[in-house]
Amino acid sequence: MWLLVLFCLLLGLVIGFQMPVVFPLVFAKYMSIAVLAALDSVFGGIRAYMEDGFDNTIFLTGFITNTLLAAGLAYLGDRLGVELYLAAVVVFGVRLFQNLAIIRRYLLKKY
Repeated sequence: MWLLVLFCLLLGLVIGFQMPVVFPLVFAKYMSIAVLAALDSVFGGIRAYMEDGFDNTIFLTGFITNTLLAAGLAYLGDRLGVELYLAAVVVFGVRLFQNLAIIRRYLLKKY
């Protein structure tokens, strides 16, 4: 099972690096915030899985909500002339590192 997952991950990375995806510079803030929010959700899902509390519905709704909220904050900040995307960067960055630290502690205790 793990070999299949690893193979699919590697296949996806190879395909992803071969396809040129270019975003206009205008969308750079939005994409960076969306990627950060998505990573926060993924690490939160990994943490929940390790703690035996993973729920697919909560993961998917959190993934979509976090991404849309972060992009909405960045858009609202652009419209108001305020750098609101920095608030999302700080919040999602802190949560990402907290989840990563908890995952690391869990793995160190387990192995």
